[in-house]
Amino acid sequence: MSGAQLAVKRAIDMVVSALGLLVLSPVLAVIAVAIVVESGTPVFFIDTRLGKDRRTFKIYKFRTMFVGSDARFNSDGSMRVDSKDDRVTRVGRVLRTGLDELPQLWNVLRGEMSLIGPRPDPVWALEKYQPGDEVKLQVRPGIAGLAQVMGRTSIPWHERLEIDRIYVRTSTLRMDMRIAYLTAFELFPPLRRFVPARRHGTAEDLKREHRGE
Repeated sequence: MSGAQLAVKRAIDMVVSALGLLVLSPVLAVIAVAIVVESGTPVFFIDTRLGKDRRTFKIYKFRTMFVGSDARFNSDGSMRVDSKDDRVTRVGRVLRTGLDELPQLWNVLRGEMSLIGPRPDPVWALEKYQPGDEVKLQVRPGIAGLAQVMGRTSIPWHERLEIDRIYVRTSTLRMDMRIAYLTAFELFPPLRRFVPARRHGTAEDLKREHRGE
């Protein structure tokens, strides 16, 4: 993106995150109460993540698992949460549709994240990056990203990193709007049938698309 586009993007981030926190405050309060009633405190899952220019920050999510749950990993090194994972609470199953990410509007308002961008990795993931993967750290991480609308965790982690690299090299405000559009439909499963069939794909699909093939 050009400097002007980045300025517009940041302005959008600030306005939307501030309004979102204000308008959604009753929803956030209800979610917090539901979490406490079912499984106690804490309400939030707080973790250290990699941000722009390798700066670390504390990311906020609603807690969806029982306190003290162990971490599980896929063979590619990414964290695994199964569809019927016994670590996830009943409230957590509802929240994991995307509602658990809402507290990250605070991260966006603070300038640590953007509404749209590559999902932030844990600090330990830096050791597993392959050559070129660190390019994703040139931009603010996002609540929603290109890899997520292309298949989320159904795509192997290193392929998601490749998609993140493509996003950094080719991102525009128009692409961000498209990602936001697809993300909105992902949050409401009954509406997914209205989404164009090519909402998912692979890194190779993107490469061919940007080469004009």
